[in-house]
Formats: sequence, C-alpha cells, structure tokens
Amino acid sequence: MSPAVPAAALDWDRVLSSVFVFENYGELVTLLSSSIWAGALLGLVGGVVGTFVMMRDLAFSVHGIAELSFAGAAAALLVGADVVTGSLLGSVLAALIMAVMGLRARESNSVVGVLMPFGLGLGILFLSLYQGRSANKFSLLTGQIVSVDTVQLTEMAVLSAVVLAGLVAMWRPLTFASADPVVARAKGLPVRGLSVAFMVLLGIAVALSVQIVGALLVLALLITPAAAAMNLTASPARIVVLSVVFAELAMVGGILLALGGSLPISPYVTTISFVIWILSRAASAVRSSR
Repeated sequence: MSPAVPAAALDWDRVLSSVFVFENYGELVTLLSSSIWAGALLGLVGGVVGTFVMMRDLAFSVHGIAELSFAGAAAALLVGADVVTGSLLGSVLAALIMAVMGLRARESNSVVGVLMPFGLGLGILFLSLYQGRSANKFSLLTGQIVSVDTVQLTEMAVLSAVVLAGLVAMWRPLTFASADPVVARAKGLPVRGLSVAFMVLLGIAVALSVQIVGALLVLALLITPAAAAMNLTASPARIVVLSVVFAELAMVGGILLALGGSLPISPYVTTISFVIWILSRAASAVRSSR
C-alpha cells in the first residue's frame, strides 16, 4: 500500500503577494481615480441611508433587495442591456414590493424571506445562460473597481444626489416615524407614504452599492458602519456623522488596498467594516463597565 501523499503546504508568500503587491501603485491610483470617487460617493450614501436602515430595523430587507438587484443585473447582462439599469430596476421593484406588502415587522420578514431565494435563483439562472466572460458573472456577486468610468461615475453622482436630496427633504418626519411610528401616525404623519418613499431610496442605494461591493456583501456598506456608530453614541446627529466616517473608511480604504493587490475589493471592504464594528463594540463594553 503506497503511503499517502501529504497535502501541499500553504504558500504564504504567494498569499501575501496576492493581498499586498503595490507595484506601480501611484499609476494605478491615478488611472482608477473614478473608482475612488465612486467609493467615496457610496460611503456617503451608505452611511446616511444605513442610519435609517438600523433605526427602522431593515437589515434583513437590505439583503432581500440586494438579491433582486443581482437578478436584475444578471438579466441585463444576459440580454446585453445596461447592467446598472437592470440592477436599479431590480432593487426598486423589490423595495416597492416590500414597502407595499410588508407593512408590519412579521409580514416584512416573510416577504423578504420569499423574495431572497427567488431573486437569487433568478440571478443564478440568468448567469448560467450567459456565455460571456466569467469575470462579469463574478463581479456581480463580489464587486469590482476597474469598471467605473467617467459616464458611470456621473450616473452614480446623479443617483446619489437623488437619494441624499430625498432623505434631506423628509429627514424630520422620517426620523419621527422611524423612532415611534405609532405616535407619528397619531400625529397625522403619512407613515405609509414615508415608508414607501424611503424604501425606494433604499433600493437606489442598494443598486449603487452592488456595482462596487457586489450583491452578496452589500450589508458591509449599508449596515455595519451604522451599527458601529450606534455602539458609540445615542445622538442621532452623531450617529449619522460616525456612520458616514466609518463607511468612507471602509469604502475608500478598501479600494486603496485593493489597488495594491490582486483580490476583489469586497474582502478589503468587509474586513475594514468588521474591524471597525469590533472596535466599537469593545469601546462600548469598556464604557459600560465604567
């Protein structure tokens, strides 16, 4: 009986060379400056939107919207249409369905639980039928940074402005309705209309995020920074500011690190977001113990 062949040892030099290369780094930063600006825009939008996502307990809904955004992008990729448009249509459609059908928490969770596997299944179907480059398929799930050109950056800037302007326009009533919907309804605020409007803005934000971090890891941008901010303060204004700062650190820092390696952007963004959240939890625990 021949002896078993030992498994090959992990080549740590090769691993580190994949994570950190930094060859011709200055040229890459200049060449992909549009991607860096896109990341900065997403950090701003994600930090602000994520605050209301956490206030309204919609973390699960974000994942559901991302799955249908992925399905819409995959469908557009299959038929040769604009992937951004397909992603946007899928996100907004999912957001409207959740807003109209899932008005109560239990109903909302049920609707999201139904839509998530449906959207993921559709996306996998469309990608399996797509005969183009495999890198295009992979980027829809894990994100990419090299595909943002000036035209796409302009589109992202316009959509980001729409989301931020919409949130500013309904900031006070939306904050009230998010904190105490029962009292807000008794005061005559259009709670249902605010919910639908916010879900549409959330759908746009998810579609923007999917382009960079991918459908599977969008929570790292729209959930983790706001969650970390809430660990550090209870002030609504400070939560928004810290959430934006943390999202910018994750997005821009993740892009700058990804430019120096050969891995997708998503591992860097998710790792930075997770480290920030861990540190915020530790700081919160220390403060509580005192």
